[in-house]
Amino acid sequence: MAESKKLVLVFKNSIGKEVTFTIEDPKDALTEAEIKAAMDLIVEKNIFKKNNYDLVEAVEARIVNTQTQEYDLVV
Repeated sequence: MAESKKLVLVFKNSIGKEVTFTIEDPKDALTEAEIKAAMDLIVEKNIFKKNNYDLVEAVEARIVNTQTQEYDLVV
């Protein structure tokens, strides 16, 4: 069974829509404070734009763990 981990960052843009960024395999020791600081820096420095709209607010962050079971269908 394969396992994967993703850090999902959700921002609000200048027209009020949510924008999501996903980071594959974030380091294990990430703290909530580090994630919040990084998101605030992204907004403050205007690092990313989505469809030409600025990100204006950090909304939420979450770690998503996924387990994938693969099947060999050769019978």
